[in-house]
Amino acid sequence: MSLRTPLCDRLGIEHPIVQSGMGGVAGPDLVAEVSAAGALGIIAGLNLTADRVREAIRAVRSRTDRPFGVNLFMPDQLRPPVDPATIPDETVRAVQDRLNSVRTRLGLPTTTGRPPAVPDLIPAAIQVILEERPRVFSIGLGNPEPELVAACHARGIQVMAMVTTVDHARIVERAGVDFIVAQGAEAGGHRSTWVKPASPEAVCVGTLTLVPQIVDAVRVPVIAAGGIADGRGLVASLALGASGVLLGTRFVATREASVPEFQKKALLEAEAEATTISDAISGLWARFLGNAYITEYDASGAPVFPAMVQSRAAQDIFGHAAQQAAAEWFPMPTGQSVGLVHDLPGAADVVARIVREAQVTLEALGRRGAAPRGSTR
Repeated sequence: MSLRTPLCDRLGIEHPIVQSGMGGVAGPDLVAEVSAAGALGIIAGLNLTADRVREAIRAVRSRTDRPFGVNLFMPDQLRPPVDPATIPDETVRAVQDRLNSVRTRLGLPTTTGRPPAVPDLIPAAIQVILEERPRVFSIGLGNPEPELVAACHARGIQVMAMVTTVDHARIVERAGVDFIVAQGAEAGGHRSTWVKPASPEAVCVGTLTLVPQIVDAVRVPVIAAGGIADGRGLVASLALGASGVLLGTRFVATREASVPEFQKKALLEAEAEATTISDAISGLWARFLGNAYITEYDASGAPVFPAMVQSRAAQDIFGHAAQQAAAEWFPMPTGQSVGLVHDLPGAADVVARIVREAQVTLEALGRRGAAPRGSTR
């Protein structure tokens, strides 16, 4: 089995490895290192203004001439963002009461007011992407309409969309996307849905099951995501029919990732069972390292605000936690592959290591296949 796939050929990269465009993690330093190493780095455009998206694109270009992408989150609740004035009074009271219990414990001022509005950043960010023409426009959450895909293609931009179901894979293929990321339940961060389901179980099919189903259902190259952190995961994904892998958690634990050092330390100390899916951080279902904030919020039964309104309401808590290096009150998106992550290398070293491990795995499989029938081990 060769490690070179249609993903490599279509993108002009050496290795079928894609770095997830994780919000707050994937800045220019990380993206440039990954791309320069022969994989595909992806800038996180979440919460960035148009000017900052442009600055990030140009910063990566100043560091490498290799292909890279830009990721945006585009769930329905952000197109446009929900107006906080429309949130029922009882929801505001219940959420702020829950947050105030944390604020009081941390010595922060309490509030009963409505949360701040989420800025409508997506249209301007898309325009910048069309103007700057990175190799890939990556959509983490959202349905890429055919008109948007066509606009990208007209400018030489390939489109990558992440999905959690076979039905959504078929829909984005009809929209004309070039690549589909099959996000398994093990993946860290947000569940890639367009509309928030009543529970995360509705979109939590495991990677091992989801990838071959999507491969069988579509004709475009499929990229596996969820629970992958080493060369064994890459080989397994290729065996399932994927053309490559998308890794998030493994790249969070690198020197170039734009996260606090205490978060990296927490990842290195955690095992797979330390993660949990909650909507208490952003208002949308996402997998995080479990901590006191998530455990207490979920146990309280309090409602959550709509997409990203929830995280803006709690920004004072998260900001304080970052300053105090208090992991128990800080959101840390993390996949179940965290149990495979034990060191803090450079991002380029991660790419090289995964390729080496994949080659070793393939050689070992070849030796097993060559063994005479009836032999024992």
